Amino acid sequence: MKKLTLLIVVFQLTACAELQQVVSSFPQGDVGISNADIAAGLRQALDNGIDKQVSKLTQTDGFYRNELVKILLPQELQKVDRTLRDIGLGNLADEGLKVLNRAAEDAVKEATPIFVNAVKQITFDDARTILLGADNSATQYLSNKTTNELYGKFSPVIGNSLNKVGATQVWNNIITQYNAIPLTTNVNPDLTDYVTQEALKGVFKMIAVEEKEIRSNFASRTTDLLRRVFALQDRN
Repeated sequence: MKKLTLLIVVFQLTACAELQQVVSSFPQGDVGISNADIAAGLRQALDNGIDKQVSKLTQTDGFYRNELVKILLPQELQKVDRTLRDIGLGNLADEGLKVLNRAAEDAVKEATPIFVNAVKQITFDDARTILLGADNSATQYLSNKTTNELYGKFSPVIGNSLNKVGATQVWNNIITQYNAIPLTTNVNPDLTDYVTQEALKGVFKMIAVEEKEIRSNFASRTTDLLRRVFALQDRN
């Protein structure tokens, strides 16, 4: 009888230990974190991306000195850059690059409030899926939802900025000199569209940088909401 009792006790203890192991594998501390909370946390993360990263793009050399987002020449103008440098017009080529980046810096400065409003439109319907997705899921979601609208807002600002910083004059000079070189094919790119596309890529890239930082670095979660929301991601 004693042996039977001992066996029952051992079995119960083993079963309890296994049950505890199973229970401990479930996400804990999830109580009180609703989809609305998660959406609010994602908005806060995106707002941090704008405050910490996108704002850098609005400064002088924000694009030009940032290798992550620096706007280079369109593919069809790479030959222009090489040719100008080969014939001793490297300074002119550098100036052409600089005015493209200056236009983007100016445009982001004027368009950031529009982008902030777009962040507020994120709903909580897909919040949990976004949270538990890839390192840039929130940024990608925002990009998919807002890129077309933002393009419509950025493009006229970019066009005005290109004129304001003298890009049209500089590039007319560059392209005129290039087209005058014998045996070259004339080039006439749509710089406004190109710089607009590159500026949008830069904005989302910098937001993604901050999102990844918050996801991977606990110290970057500077509010209680961020800590609670992204702790759910850590457990998955």
